[in-house]
Amino acid sequence: MTESAVNVRVNPSDEIIRLGPLAVHFLLTAGDSGGSIAAFELMVPASERLMAPAHSHDHYEETAYGIEGVLSWTVDRKRFDVGPGQALCIPRGAVHRFDNHGSQDAKALCVVTPAAIGPEYFREAAAVARESAGGPPDKARMMEIMRRHGLTPAAPPTA
Repeated sequence: MTESAVNVRVNPSDEIIRLGPLAVHFLLTAGDSGGSIAAFELMVPASERLMAPAHSHDHYEETAYGIEGVLSWTVDRKRFDVGPGQALCIPRGAVHRFDNHGSQDAKALCVVTPAAIGPEYFREAAAVARESAGGPPDKARMMEIMRRHGLTPAAPPTA
């Protein structure tokens, strides 16, 4: 048996991170895949608009695959509703965000290639959110965390 076969297992990361109402369930991280892929489930309650700003990333693609409910992704100002069995690839540099506008909780599988982001980003953002004690999190700290982990916050839309 080779060394790599000994280390292979199902859901090697298997960590759930709570970020406000959002739950992020990491299945694979860069450490599990030699940096080639990260995969995580997003669980978003019904009628939940997320606090995170629209953003882009220049170093990886993100693909979202709908499992339950419908997540509304806005990519370069165009809305895409992704439901069970549907996939959306977000190219590098595209400004995007997501919300659950529906009456049903939503779950999506997100795949990041290469694995340039991992649970560390979500852990740090969750810590800042918890420190706000239910109020809005420290925006400057959140932006710094985003930038440090390869996310570029988008400028607010102009009317």
